[in-house]
Amino acid sequence: MLPQAPYTASSSSTPSIPQSFHDVFLSFRGEHTRYNFTDHLYSALGRRGIGTFRDAKLRKGEAIAPELLKAIEESRSSVIVFSENYAHSRWCLDELVKIMECQKDQGHAVFPIFYHVDPSHVRKQEGSFGEAFAGYEENWKDKIPRWRTALTEAANLSGWHLQDG
Repeated sequence: MLPQAPYTASSSSTPSIPQSFHDVFLSFRGEHTRYNFTDHLYSALGRRGIGTFRDAKLRKGEAIAPELLKAIEESRSSVIVFSENYAHSRWCLDELVKIMECQKDQGHAVFPIFYHVDPSHVRKQEGSFGEAFAGYEENWKDKIPRWRTALTEAANLSGWHLQDG
């Protein structure tokens, strides 16, 4: 079972922590994991009574939807499924930045899963993660440093490395 984040009543000297509406925010690259690993994970969490938010619709547009940012803020924790194409989604990278901000600011627990990817490739943006960043260099220079920092911080956390199955 996932540990619960330390939520306490706030006083005037501590920042206000939003009320949690979900136990877990599930971050993943949809078309690559939605109907296999991530779907099984989502179902297993639900069977355990763990309220999990996942984006059920395909993402279109340029900016992350405000509803997703709010869902991250209103969750106690996040499970990030790093797959081979995770970094090829600017949406996923924007979600990750928000998740890591919530970890620092609210004590949001973060659980990385490295699904058929080497954690060092995530940490150092190598392999498919490096390829994704090569495509961002020209048009997304302002976001790249935050994306790189978030990937490195998340990959430095203790997580699960799934290579087979």
